Amino acid sequence: MKLLVTFLVLILSQVLFSQEKVKWDFTYNSNSKTIEMKASIAEGWHLYSQYINNKIGPVPTAFVFTPNDKIKLIGKTEEPTPIKEYDENFEATLDFYKGEVVFKQKVEFRSSQIIEGFVTFMVCNETMCLPPTDIPFKIELK
Repeated sequence: MKLLVTFLVLILSQVLFSQEKVKWDFTYNSNSKTIEMKASIAEGWHLYSQYINNKIGPVPTAFVFTPNDKIKLIGKTEEPTPIKEYDENFEATLDFYKGEVVFKQKVEFRSSQIIEGFVTFMVCNETMCLPPTDIPFKIELK
């Protein structure tokens, strides 16, 4: 029983630790009609692009939106040009972000709505990676 409790505490602490490495802000920009999902990444860590080959190992960043008949997602979630570098953790060239990155999703809707979902992401530094984490979001669209 002690082993199980120890294991659960270690898993929980890893998940909480990874949430400290990336701070997410979710907003709606009415001028561009886009949902903006800003990741502020702790110094020394990096967040992977949505478009990496996950057969290599890291989990790509992914946004999942709860279906809502009153909200239409236009196209795919956009991201700026990532850093492309060799990642020693996975012994491959991968696309990622350091510092800050803003992902954008265009939307259409007729009246005020709430859009919900979650982002799945993984962060690494030069020597280690933290387990993938899901962060829920709820954004008011006006």
